[in-house]
Amino acid sequence: MKFTVAIDGPAAAGKGTIGRAVAVAFGFAHLDTGLLYRAVGVQALADCRGVIDPHWAAELARRLSPATLNRDDLRTPRAGQAASKVAALPEVRAALLAFQKEFARREGGAVLDGRDIGTVICPAAEAKLFVTASADVRAARRAEELGTSDIAPVLADLRARDARDADRDAAPMVAARDAHLLDTSELSIDAAIAEAVAFVESRFGRGGR
Repeated sequence: MKFTVAIDGPAAAGKGTIGRAVAVAFGFAHLDTGLLYRAVGVQALADCRGVIDPHWAAELARRLSPATLNRDDLRTPRAGQAASKVAALPEVRAALLAFQKEFARREGGAVLDGRDIGTVICPAAEAKLFVTASADVRAARRAEELGTSDIAPVLADLRARDARDADRDAAPMVAARDAHLLDTSELSIDAAIAEAVAFVESRFGRGGR
């Protein structure tokens, strides 16, 4: 059985947590596609002494292996900023496209979360969600994760990332026309997961098991 769940949305909206929970609920494999760009970004910074060279970033993307996604520095703010920058590079996106498409159509079902899954990577996905939340709510969540009470710089960083992701020429972050909009601003994580699971379950009759 092949069934793809595409989950898109901005940073700190909850798409990763929801994606993992949906994968567990249905026994699907899960891929946080942001890790691909984080891995390329942090390595590009390390290799080029703090500056991302577009051509080298593309070469790193072509060499990327699943084992690279296990490194322990991919969840840092620095990695997130680097990911947003390399994700705007068409050569990097093209190099990672096949990796994501192959994962999406694996036997047994797959959940992918990112920013262009439902529009570019898997436009024919059986179930699509766009997970969002207000900028203030997302900044508060991210600040809590970082263990800081100073929300202002976190909010500024999120807004800058949102702008880069939405305005880039290569696969901008937009909701697919057929995606289910899930606003988590006022939802508990359990409620958000329940809504996502119910939506995916409703799609099985149209292309699933």
